[in-house]
Amino acid sequence: MIKKTLFALSLTMLTALPAVAGNAAPMAPAAGDYKQVSTLVPLPEFIPGLGSLFVDPTTLPAGPFAAYDRTGKLVSTIYMIPIADMQNEKAFNGLAVAGDNVHSVDMYYNAGHPGVDVPHYHVTVWHVDPQSADLN
Repeated sequence: MIKKTLFALSLTMLTALPAVAGNAAPMAPAAGDYKQVSTLVPLPEFIPGLGSLFVDPTTLPAGPFAAYDRTGKLVSTIYMIPIADMQNEKAFNGLAVAGDNVHSVDMYYNAGHPGVDVPHYHVTVWHVDPQSADLN
């Protein structure tokens, strides 16, 4: 069941890619309704491996989260999809994407953290080669 749901979620993410979020741009922190995650929940301003995260709070928990590296470059869009929503076969259609280019997509489990405290999957849409992002 989970594998089927993860596969369906992956397909949904790929079909949602044309819906680019209008208030996130390369080389500039997200503006408009986006807020730095560290001002909303007790997380650091910069998370190694993820970067500086910005989100429109009305889109939680799924996001999109716009992730910027240490140089201020938009490197990825991250979605945080609760496992309970996947098990209940909830659809996530038309999710915005913070950048135009897509290099690759990663998915991995997270047991929970401030802001999304339930078990969930991070779905990361990389706009650059992850090795080239300054995320240390």
